[in-house]
Amino acid sequence: MKLGRVVGNVVSTVSNPLYDGRKLLLCDLVDERGRDVGDYLIAVDNVGAGAGETVLVLDEGNGARQVLDWPEGAVRAVVVGIVDRVDLG
Repeated sequence: MKLGRVVGNVVSTVSNPLYDGRKLLLCDLVDERGRDVGDYLIAVDNVGAGAGETVLVLDEGNGARQVLDWPEGAVRAVVVGIVDRVDLG
């Protein structure tokens, strides 16, 4: 799992029908202190996250397909939670 910050939506005029009614979120990856780590993911939104929110991203195709119940789906990453806070230490 990875931490990300939602920076926007990804919009496509042509996509796999499995994505109908689902948002694709552009997430900048962040460390445990919320600092940008210089990478990003495009993830299927499974929790109703929005721009600016810190999210928990499952970045493993098989696990993402299980969460979404898409056994044959073309998906790698899925947002599985909105992070309220990270406690360190």
